[in-house]
Amino acid sequence: MPTTTEWRGNYLEVRKNGTWEFAARVGDTGAAVILALTESREIVLVEQYRVPHGARSIELPAGLIGDTDGSDTPRSAAARELAEETGFIAAHWDNLGAFATSPGMSNEMFHLFRASGLVRNGPGGGVDGEDIVVHVVALSSLAAFLSAKRAAGLVIDCRLVVALALV
Repeated sequence: MPTTTEWRGNYLEVRKNGTWEFAARVGDTGAAVILALTESREIVLVEQYRVPHGARSIELPAGLIGDTDGSDTPRSAAARELAEETGFIAAHWDNLGAFATSPGMSNEMFHLFRASGLVRNGPGGGVDGEDIVVHVVALSSLAAFLSAKRAAGLVIDCRLVVALALV
């Protein structure tokens, strides 16, 4: 059965295949997500406001692939986003593969990278008014950190389940 576009906005669209409806990014843009780990066994996280939830969220650094440069690759997008959002650059990159964001609701895929050999090269905070707060958290206290943020009303990105497995 063919897939049709039922609605299109500037960045998202709703598609339909038979009776199944799902969200897609206009242009089928994917994302790069970074699991950034320091030599001291700390994880680099970002906090930012997310309109769909009406709340701030704790997340792994991430960004769209190709939204600023047509020759962007998943790896180059990961490096750019890590620097913009957190101020860190990485000496080593491991591509952990492509994953579905929410397979029942969206066709979006993200490429997960592990970044190590981190050096702080700038303040982070994002670009264009993103208002990103950087958190560098010891892996040994990650569960408590996330619990405290959840209790304070922040949304916790499901990709942090990967980080909890490192503890």
